[in-house]
Amino acid sequence: MSYSLKQTRRFARAYKKLHDNVVSDVDDATKVVAADPKVGERKKGDLANLFVYKFRSQNQLYLLGYTVDDEVRLVYLEAVGPHENFYRDLKHQ
Repeated sequence: MSYSLKQTRRFARAYKKLHDNVVSDVDDATKVVAADPKVGERKKGDLANLFVYKFRSQNQLYLLGYTVDDEVRLVYLEAVGPHENFYRDLKHQ
């Protein structure tokens, strides 16, 4: 049984700005995460509660950041974007 997905405002704003061909790859990545939330890599330090799932789109590495609430089987989609400045932007917001 897969987890439910919930978008944060930061994720929704970033998702809206993506090109259509990247959006389909992000949708595929969210399905993978919903099916198995532990597929991503757990971060350390300031971002210890964050998981990051890496995928490629248009020959560029994209990251999908999310947190998991196992009690209610819910995945919060926190951020999405190219690798460049991804972690810096997450820490500053």
